[in-house]
Amino acid sequence: MKSATRLVSAITHYLHRDDTLSLSQLRRLGLIYSSYRFIVSLFSLLMVYITAHADNSLSLPSFLQQTALSFYVLLSLILLGLFYVVNQQMRRQLAFGLALDVIILSLLLYTAGAPDLQLTMLYMVVVAASFMLLHGSQALVITLLAIIFVIYQQFFYAIANSMNLANLGDALLMSASFLAVGGLSWSLSQRLVQLEKVAAKSAKEVERLHVINQEVITQMVNGVIVIDKQQIVLANLAAHQLLSIAHNPSVSLPHVSSFDTKNSQNNHRNARLFNFQQQLNKQHAQLFKACLSVAAGQSRTFTYDLPAGTNASVLDKLRVQIIPLKDDSKLLILEDLRREQASAQQLKLASLGQLTASIAHEIRNPLAAISQASQLLMEEVTESEADSHVMTHTANSDATGNHELYQMIFSQTKRVNRIIEDVLKLSRQQTANQQSIVLTEWMPIFLENYFQGHDVFLRLKTNPTISFDTHQLEQVLINLINNGLRYSSYAHPHAYVEIEIYCADNDVIIDILDSGTGVRLEDLPHLFNPFFTTDQAGTGLGLYLSQAFCEANQARLLYIPEHEKTCFRLIAPVVHSDKHTNNVENNASKGVF
Repeated sequence: MKSATRLVSAITHYLHRDDTLSLSQLRRLGLIYSSYRFIVSLFSLLMVYITAHADNSLSLPSFLQQTALSFYVLLSLILLGLFYVVNQQMRRQLAFGLALDVIILSLLLYTAGAPDLQLTMLYMVVVAASFMLLHGSQALVITLLAIIFVIYQQFFYAIANSMNLANLGDALLMSASFLAVGGLSWSLSQRLVQLEKVAAKSAKEVERLHVINQEVITQMVNGVIVIDKQQIVLANLAAHQLLSIAHNPSVSLPHVSSFDTKNSQNNHRNARLFNFQQQLNKQHAQLFKACLSVAAGQSRTFTYDLPAGTNASVLDKLRVQIIPLKDDSKLLILEDLRREQASAQQLKLASLGQLTASIAHEIRNPLAAISQASQLLMEEVTESEADSHVMTHTANSDATGNHELYQMIFSQTKRVNRIIEDVLKLSRQQTANQQSIVLTEWMPIFLENYFQGHDVFLRLKTNPTISFDTHQLEQVLINLINNGLRYSSYAHPHAYVEIEIYCADNDVIIDILDSGTGVRLEDLPHLFNPFFTTDQAGTGLGLYLSQAFCEANQARLLYIPEHEKTCFRLIAPVVHSDKHTNNVENNASKGVF
């Protein structure tokens, strides 16, 4: 008893599972079956009249047969139109239509009087469709309804014809066939549903991986371009930035007048790629031709010099690597050589720092002794001059001369000590701890802290964000501003420094300007070399350290001889955030410190 109850419970649970086709598949198959119903009903009605005339019979089909078929054609047309227009309660519409099919076929079977092979085949189609389109319980009800109608009609016919058990046996065999076809159709539909779920899950996973890949490619520092059959099919944001090609999401193709709703995203993407290829052919024709000239299946790596008129003042060269893909397509990887130069600079500083640190510590010990001895000698001379009031003029002259010599020794020891401190700073340089810096907020605070009381004018023409180590940026700007104030004071009585911040392509430009005499042409090749200086009080490590700090943060420090003023230019990549850059042209001074 318990096993039978469990069996019934399992069957009930199995029949009520929601393992049915998706709504899109259900609608498509439902439209096909509704069209099939209308065609079959119309064909049956026509065949009845054609058969009656072919038999040369003067009598028309029975009134019940005519009425059933006419009603069937009308309802089939209504159900087809209703299913096509109304997208809700599709399974209820299908269940009603399948129940109608069973009733009409039973009436036709009753008018035939005996089992008919054609009607039997139509029953099989209805049963199979019910298990394909409906829930298991609904399909089972449709099948049982068909069995009941068939058995009842044949049982009634058998009684009226003196119990012809042969027809009743045929009806029972037909009913068993219904159940077998229904079971097979239901099993097949479940397999199709499972396959559809697996396919949908795989499609979602592929789409998810596609989105992840697109995001990874978009956020890559290196530029990525894919060329297929001389057409660009992929170009990330870094490629636009490195080649100085504007990335305009709203650009459209010249020959596209309107976008289809379903394909609008693909059309916009194709339009952006079309615009990118046009700009690439215009600004970098040499690069594009070099990529196309590489034979299929071959790889190549070369250095590309950016042409004048792009962002050559920001970037000097790009490394281009061409990798062959399948179907004669090519992958282009564009790499900014600034990062490689920064890495090389870090290695050079690390090796130099190990040597200079040990030497600096060894020099500091005797230097401290010399400095202390010179101070003691100066104190001794001062005390002897104070105690002796009867010294001769010659003795006074000797003491004064010795004091000047001691003072010279002491000042030179301080200068050497400054050099050692700069060298130790160089040796202690660590990996840059980059942070996002909003210059409009950071610069005024920096100038307030370090240059209050000096004439330093800040002019902001944009509102950019850069990624830089804040301590290293402070050291760079302090050195450049101090140099500007010192050298401009040599040329003018009123020393001042101007700071201009603006954007060029995808980089932030910080110009440090002063009114000094500038750098001589013969000194330009040695300007950023260590220990090179034109100031007698300088150590020659300030600009070298500043350039090293910039390269450690993927930035550049340049001297611009073409500028009308003495101009040192710091170039750093802009950090793109959700807040768009506000291009505020403001030529007035933002502050005087």
